[in-house]
Parts: sequence; structure tokens; C-alpha cells
Amino acid sequence: MGTSKKVVIIGGDAAGMSAASVAKRKDPNLQVIVFERGPHTSYSA
Repeated sequence: MGTSKKVVIIGGDAAGMSAASVAKRKDPNLQVIVFERGPHTSYSA
């Protein structure tokens, strides 16, 4: 049973989503969890 790597990001604004994107590019198997207090998160096509 393998251990998967996880990263938690606080804030789903542009900076938080940018950090999540960079983390996934560096390690595609990384599990990214983002917490956002407001009703919207930032996204880009």
C-alpha cells in the first residue's frame, strides 16, 4: 500500500490556484486540496 503525497492550499483565489497548478505540474500524482472561504474559486481555461 503506497503513500500518496498531498498538499493543502488555503485560498482559492488566483494565487492559490496558481500554486496548485505549479504543484501538479511538478508532480502529476500529487493530491491537491484547496480550501476557500468564499463561494467562488479562481479558474482559467
